[in-house]
Amino acid sequence: MAGWLDGNFVSVIDGVAFGLLLFTIAVGLSLVFGMMDVLNLAHGTLYLGGAYIAYTLSDGSVAGLLLALTAGALTGALGGAALTLLTQPLARRGHLDQAVLTLGITFIVADLLAAAFGGEVLPTDPPAPLRGTVDLLGHTYPVYRLVFIAVAAGLAILVYLVFERSSLGALVRATVADRDMVRAQGVDIRKVLYGVFAFGAALAAVGGVLGAPILGPGPGVDESVLVLSLVVVVVGGLGSVRGALVGALLIGQVQTLGVALLPEYAPFLLFGTMLVVLVVRPHGLVSSAVRT
Repeated sequence: MAGWLDGNFVSVIDGVAFGLLLFTIAVGLSLVFGMMDVLNLAHGTLYLGGAYIAYTLSDGSVAGLLLALTAGALTGALGGAALTLLTQPLARRGHLDQAVLTLGITFIVADLLAAAFGGEVLPTDPPAPLRGTVDLLGHTYPVYRLVFIAVAAGLAILVYLVFERSSLGALVRATVADRDMVRAQGVDIRKVLYGVFAFGAALAAVGGVLGAPILGPGPGVDESVLVLSLVVVVVGGLGSVRGALVGALLIGQVQTLGVALLPEYAPFLLFGTMLVVLVVRPHGLVSSAVRT
């Protein structure tokens, strides 16, 4: 086992990085669907938009990256608010109508981005101070990916504290459990809905900015990201921050090691893992405590 781990050490760490990237994207999808009961198939487009923002604004400096992160977060939040406005009239008509609407938005935005940036995947370099490699337990590994792992882990902790350990998170859970009671206490339910959607969308766009040097912007990236995010949500469990993290780390390893060791079987391993989890735990590895 030690020999296998040493031979695949870089792939395992890549799996951690990719898993945390998937968490940053998928946690918003999980919260919006699991808590707010809105199926948003435009979530991958939010990532793609953030990645294009990184490509446009990053100038090789840390300041450029921070500017891209700020722009990505604001753009994602505005996009989330707009999606809330568009999907709320369909709330009583079921998930199919929501899926059709948000999928249509995905096609429109994807075509606009392709027209603006072309049909090729655009390489996005990390800031100059974060380029290069370091020695990691005898293996050469990119500096930026290690920094990304640290930043994404910090984001995971922040999201967990906000939604599961704060008064704001308690308000969100109470809104899911009994909207009428919360409304009777004078809380504007619409602000909660817009806030959760905007936060989840901003995280996806921030994931696009941070993930651009790992999974760069280009046509079709939004679809790949959406499929992987849906798999993470199904495996981890709807509406659970911990579930999204566990599911993302698992899928990150399955996808990365599958491509490295058995590339021709990687899709089967991915969806096979989801199938096994659904058979053993139909509600996901970590069931949400707020889903009703």
